[in-house]
Amino acid sequence: MSKPLDVITIGRAGVDLYGSQVGGRLEDMGSFEKYIGGSPTNIACGTARLGLNSGLITRVGDEHMGRFIREELVRHGVDVAGVTTDPERLTALVILGIRDEEQFPLIFYRENCADMALCEDDISEDLIGRTRSVVATGTHLSNPKTEAATLKALALARKHGAQTALDIDYRPNLWGVAGHGDGESRFVESAEVTAKLQKSLHYFDLIVGTEEEFHIAGGTTDTIAALKAVRAVSNATLICKRGAAGAAAFEGAIPESLDEGQTGPGFPIEVFNVLGAGDGFFSGLLKGWLDGETWPKALEYANACGAFAVSRHGCTPAYPSLEELEFFLSRGVIQPDLRNDAELEQIHWATNRHRSHGGDFSEMRVFAFDHRMQLEEMEGYTLKKGGAFKELCLEAALKVQDGRPGYGILCDNRIGRHALHAASGTGLWIGRPCEWPGSRPLTLEPELGDDCGGLKEWARENVVKVLVFCHPDDDAQTWAWQLDSVKKLYAASRRNNLEFLLEIIPSKVAAVTDDTTAILIRRFYAEGIYPDWWKLEPMASQTGWAKACDAIEEHDRHTRGIVVLGLDAPEAELAASFEVAAGFPLVKGFAVGRTIFGSVARDWLAGRMDDEEAVAEMATRYTRLAGIWDKARAAATSVAAE
Repeated sequence: MSKPLDVITIGRAGVDLYGSQVGGRLEDMGSFEKYIGGSPTNIACGTARLGLNSGLITRVGDEHMGRFIREELVRHGVDVAGVTTDPERLTALVILGIRDEEQFPLIFYRENCADMALCEDDISEDLIGRTRSVVATGTHLSNPKTEAATLKALALARKHGAQTALDIDYRPNLWGVAGHGDGESRFVESAEVTAKLQKSLHYFDLIVGTEEEFHIAGGTTDTIAALKAVRAVSNATLICKRGAAGAAAFEGAIPESLDEGQTGPGFPIEVFNVLGAGDGFFSGLLKGWLDGETWPKALEYANACGAFAVSRHGCTPAYPSLEELEFFLSRGVIQPDLRNDAELEQIHWATNRHRSHGGDFSEMRVFAFDHRMQLEEMEGYTLKKGGAFKELCLEAALKVQDGRPGYGILCDNRIGRHALHAASGTGLWIGRPCEWPGSRPLTLEPELGDDCGGLKEWARENVVKVLVFCHPDDDAQTWAWQLDSVKKLYAASRRNNLEFLLEIIPSKVAAVTDDTTAILIRRFYAEGIYPDWWKLEPMASQTGWAKACDAIEEHDRHTRGIVVLGLDAPEAELAASFEVAAGFPLVKGFAVGRTIFGSVARDWLAGRMDDEEAVAEMATRYTRLAGIWDKARAAATSVAAE
């Protein structure tokens, strides 16, 4: 069936505040990680990561957390046409933690929340008609209004030939049969809940649940009897999840043993966090089901995705990309704690980060005004005036960007703090330097702290940038010193989910050849450093660029790319370097500063130019430089196409 969407999920959408500390009580948690959450939301994102075209029907609040959910969905590639903004209710919230592999204290903040106001008017026949399948979850069968909305969606799915699936997703306290303090409870007997579920089970082609969830659906704690009770009211394929024992699929009559069902291979991994594992499992299952795979193959996908989920912190952030899943299934388990498998984690990071900042940065036109030392040496400079000038730089950058993708800035926190913070949320790519200006051996900004713990305070959209003056001929002590600093910063960047840009300038150290930059690139990769971005000085020859690009691509096919730095070169010189660099697709654009702001800063700080003139002149230069790059890229693309 050819339709724009493969799957639409319906139901809960909330924000998970996950305790950062592991092994303690929720009472003792000191900090939290914020993630998107709610089973239907997790499944929509999990299937999108696996390459399915996914959508979500839900409601979110008209506030910061509602906007966070909407933006995260877009970043994952989930269709948000069915996401309604509720003007009266708050977005749902969950506070949860990891005590051990079996205990996960959890509090639902869902009193009159936005997603429980979902109603029939929120269900669009046009939207349902665009999908191959609809997935409902149990919570939204617990309330008359949300139940009506869900049943309308299921009826429309049948009308338009879409398949239907249910994640029983039994949460006793969300059905009102357990208290607020029992959020982690997974089973409380209730004849009323059983009766309610059994009225709806005939709507589904696929029903998925744990043994306990089938107990509530079937009305008995005997698993086989429960499955038979469900079969009595539904012809759906039943998938019974059995924890470490895997899962079993039952298409027809229920046998006398779970072992007689169809199964897929399991994976011997360490259980770190069971929260969200079922949603990861369901995501993999849907991938196989909708691709027409056999149940054993679909269950293999499901078990693998569940394995990723139980081995990592968080729910949606733990789920694999399709490439990561395929790599894992091909290579197998190397170490049971998957989150500490360096090769696997690099693929996880690199193939899931592409939507982490939202914007399209396939072309990069970056105005770099992160300079500190150069400004401090100018006549008339004070910290206050320097900060004010960087706000003018940001104004010029935004004027040129004008809401378009592919523009960015480099700005520091020491002089440019106000500009740096003001840039957040503008759609600009934002790089932030960490090196002490001009230092060799590399010294990091003191504000980062000895362990780079200061990165915890950075906005998530900031890209960690560090400049290293290095050369293949460096002595062992200098190389070791600089490498240690870069390693420490890189590890802290990953720990804080921040992208990392490595800038290397060998020409300021010693003479360079066509091999110099490539040699350095390979050295950093050999040390386990995989930058998301590279910032490289212009190379005069195509051979130099080719060798640098080859060195990157042979180690990391998923790098964001390269930006070319300017080194205060005049426009004509930059234009010549752009012509060479633009012929290499891995080079995404430029990051140039003093060519744009240098003389303007001197005149403005000395009082020879006012604010309006400074902004206008920098905007003109930035626009012209962007045009030079675009022209070079267009010419290179034209030549490549011939």
